[in-house]
Amino acid sequence: MQRIAKFHKVSLEQFTKDWIDTFPGSGRAEIEEIYEEVKLPVRATAGSAGYDFFTPVPITLKPGESVKIPTGIRAEMAEGWVLQIFPRSSLGFKFRLQMNNTVGIIDSDYFYSDNEGHMFIKVTNDTKEGKVVDLAAGTGFAQGIFLPFGITTDDECANSRNGGFGSTDAR
Repeated sequence: MQRIAKFHKVSLEQFTKDWIDTFPGSGRAEIEEIYEEVKLPVRATAGSAGYDFFTPVPITLKPGESVKIPTGIRAEMAEGWVLQIFPRSSLGFKFRLQMNNTVGIIDSDYFYSDNEGHMFIKVTNDTKEGKVVDLAAGTGFAQGIFLPFGITTDDECANSRNGGFGSTDAR
């Protein structure tokens, strides 16, 4: 296996800013407590391709409800690699828990963004059976897989990133 990446926490300051933006009314002490409990993604077994991402707080989603989760995580990876984020297979199978962008794409240069490369994962309970998704804090809810990628032979892109979602629109 190639070792091409490392997960880090974003700074407490970045996490606080993003948490308050997502969950207004949260207190500083509460946010610090949540931040301290943020777990870096890990693989469950030596044969696992995916790194499990964990809920930083308890999450309950009724049918049709969505939540945007600031993970507190950033990924430093070698150039030529991408991190793809998917829902955990079991949650999709049991509840139709879906990611709102279908697959999250984390580019290698996102780590250096002005938001420290803070990854957010937005999920929706898309059940057709009336099931409620109830996840305790620290539950694996998404998984990330590192994959290599190529570019075209005539690619001359030299642009650099300075932002998060939508910051790489074609110029």
